[in-house]
Amino acid sequence: MIKTLFSIVFISFFTNSIIAQPKTDKVFFGVAYYVEYMPYERLDKDVKMMKDAGINVVRIAESTWSTEEPQNNVFDFSHIDRVLNAMHKAGISVIIGTPTYAVPAWLVKKYPDILAETPNGKNKFGARQNMDITNPHFLFHAERIIRKMLEHVKNHPAIIGYQIDNETKSYHLSGPNAQQLFVQYMKQTFESLDKINKAFGLDYWSNRINSWEEFPSTDGAINASLSAEYAKFQRKLVTDYLGWQAGIVREYKKNNQFITQNFDLEWRGYSYGVQPDVDHFAAAKSLDIAGIDIYHPTQDQLTGIEISLGGDMARSMKDGKNYFVIETEAQGFAQWVPFPEQLRLQAFSHLASGANMVSYWHWHSTHNGLETYWKGLLSQDFEPNPTYNEAISIGKDLKKIGEHLVNLKKKNKAAILFSNEALTAFESFGFGWGVNVKYNDILRPYYDALYKMNIGVDFVDPTSKNIDDYSLLIVPALYAAPESLLQRLNNYVKNGGHIVYTYKSGFSDENVKVRSTIQPAIINEACGISYQQFTIPNNVSLKGDPFLVGPENNQIHTWMELITPTTANVLAYYEHPVWGKYAAITENTFGKGLATYIGCITSNLVIEKLLADAVNKAGIKSVDQKLSFPIITKSGINEKGKNIHYYFNYSANPISFEYLYPSATDLLNNKSIATNEKITLNNWGFIVLEEN
Repeated sequence: MIKTLFSIVFISFFTNSIIAQPKTDKVFFGVAYYVEYMPYERLDKDVKMMKDAGINVVRIAESTWSTEEPQNNVFDFSHIDRVLNAMHKAGISVIIGTPTYAVPAWLVKKYPDILAETPNGKNKFGARQNMDITNPHFLFHAERIIRKMLEHVKNHPAIIGYQIDNETKSYHLSGPNAQQLFVQYMKQTFESLDKINKAFGLDYWSNRINSWEEFPSTDGAINASLSAEYAKFQRKLVTDYLGWQAGIVREYKKNNQFITQNFDLEWRGYSYGVQPDVDHFAAAKSLDIAGIDIYHPTQDQLTGIEISLGGDMARSMKDGKNYFVIETEAQGFAQWVPFPEQLRLQAFSHLASGANMVSYWHWHSTHNGLETYWKGLLSQDFEPNPTYNEAISIGKDLKKIGEHLVNLKKKNKAAILFSNEALTAFESFGFGWGVNVKYNDILRPYYDALYKMNIGVDFVDPTSKNIDDYSLLIVPALYAAPESLLQRLNNYVKNGGHIVYTYKSGFSDENVKVRSTIQPAIINEACGISYQQFTIPNNVSLKGDPFLVGPENNQIHTWMELITPTTANVLAYYEHPVWGKYAAITENTFGKGLATYIGCITSNLVIEKLLADAVNKAGIKSVDQKLSFPIITKSGINEKGKNIHYYFNYSANPISFEYLYPSATDLLNNKSIATNEKITLNNWGFIVLEEN
């Protein structure tokens, strides 16, 4: 039954549907709004305050299944009706979320098996996202509430689109139902146990599987191939589940309405890097518009990096199409309350990466529950405050110049190749016992360095067809990859591309089985190097400080590969009485292109120097590189066909710089700016210029 639901419905949806992004003619400025959470009646006052702030869209209903279906098969959408009618009267658009990520108590009481079983045991009721998304009882009731809601609201003129579920994942699902589905998946993928045993090396420690009926739970797996394949399967569950929901919603939505989802990133107290539990590129295929939730440090820690990274990822999900920031912070955690002018800086930073919506989670602050101290635009007193007042200024700005900023098109010449498969494989054993480094720990310093030198970045993954469109490709820790991808990357270099690899690339095949060849496997042809051994450095630096970064930044740490160049030019050797004969960083001409290989973990300053050199050699250096963090600049072409240039000051001090593009208009101040004119940005300030 589940197989039918996840395969037939999903495949039919993709086979019979053409997804076209609905036309967006304005920048959406919004909030999540939950009238159900309010301690007293104030809908009309909230609407008035939203109008005063320039809010033109609200997101509702995605978290209150128990209000919408208080008892089994008893429905109450009166609170949704009230909000829809009030917003429509005020000219505020509405996005309705399917309420499936937080299950009601009556459903769990009736079907306890709805709660997911994980490697840590069975989930308990109370938290959100505690359910088994493959459970037939859950799926039946989820489909019913979606259909009942949409049948009720589908003709309301306030609705512009639908959000399916919320930050969806498989939630580490590993119960009997999921394990049974995994066995079916393995049968379809590998066809025979002999192929699995050989590909995964399951003879080790008597892990060999000799009949499908004996296929063990993956909870105790010590085999990286098996655990990585299960993680891939879990990501597919998410893709199929979202495709299933999108298929239902598509039956009801109007042609001018969209379907979106609020994807999130790896969480380290804020949005940090590639999401391990979701294949964003695959899951986004069922959406009209990619959506993302981006949370980040503020105050003295505000850099804009997480805003940029999340935006670049969301834009790349749909081949460069504009995206929605469905959630970002207003006040947020206590440590996130923004300094004056930071809320404005953040909002326009989202737009500079190609966002067509900036929406806060949330409008008001709750008075009880887990998120009591995750504050919205309004605090618990619901009165105007400095953050709300600053939002008013953003709303006025967007009303004034939004038509110049909407649907910004960006064309970047650099990309980062990330891989969910490589992430999972690397994190299975990583560098071995005792070294706690994750995939995003490797990716982020390279992204951050490009950001700080004002290089626009896209993300590509192994399924991307447009890799050859980029002049510079950064490939962090491509630990697991099929030979076809590695040969494709060799051809990319051969045909004129510049690639920068880090350590642990090409190491294992797509089944996370280490290749039985000299490393780095296959890509050694383009890199012109080989190595057989690696170690953890102790008091090792780069010989002669080749990048002029000083003693402290010249040290390497955590990991080093003992590289022997074949045809490569050595950019840096190790400084060490034993390892000094080995190369640390190399560069090789291959065909028309260039391959750089970084075989150790260096300081961030060395990474910045290496990437600055790569940018120059790839021929993508521009006048933007005359500026660097804390001055960040981003550009694009607007719907009028004119170049837009954003300049942001991510610091607490005023900074001046010279404007080097053709003459332009300061859109916010309606002021002309000449080429070579000096511009001064106040602390946490920004300027938006449109070339004349």
